[in-house]
Amino acid sequence: MKTYHLEFEQKLPIPLVDAWDFFSSPLNLARITPKEMKFTVTSNYTVDTKMYPGMIITYHVSPVFGIKMNWMTEITHVDEHKYFVDNQVFGPYALWHHQHHFTEIPGGVKMHDILDYAIPYSILGQVANRVLVGKEVKKIFAYRTKAIDDLFGKYKS
Repeated sequence: MKTYHLEFEQKLPIPLVDAWDFFSSPLNLARITPKEMKFTVTSNYTVDTKMYPGMIITYHVSPVFGIKMNWMTEITHVDEHKYFVDNQVFGPYALWHHQHHFTEIPGGVKMHDILDYAIPYSILGQVANRVLVGKEVKKIFAYRTKAIDDLFGKYKS
């Protein structure tokens, strides 16, 4: 199984505690996901629910061609105000390991995402990643960057 590695960074003009409060609430993920993905958290959480190690989060999502899928992730690690990690339990990927790191910087916070993922179906999955999936994952993160800028403003260095 071939794995793919992506990293993304974004600086926000808000205090670390505010960034942590927003990103550690599972329901806020829908606010920064492209609307066409029809991303819905189906777990019974409120906006005030904060993640913890062992937390299971379930979703409905339509990542490609409007095909509705169930997705389940587990929050495996949390170090408050520093990082958390989510791993796919089941869903569209053969592997999904997503680290979210937060570092206080002058005038705000830097977010650093590290994503390792794999597509099922061996060689067909590799072709699918080259033709479609890899581009879609990058598009989702580009959308997320813009949505976060719209919510919190652009960081001025």
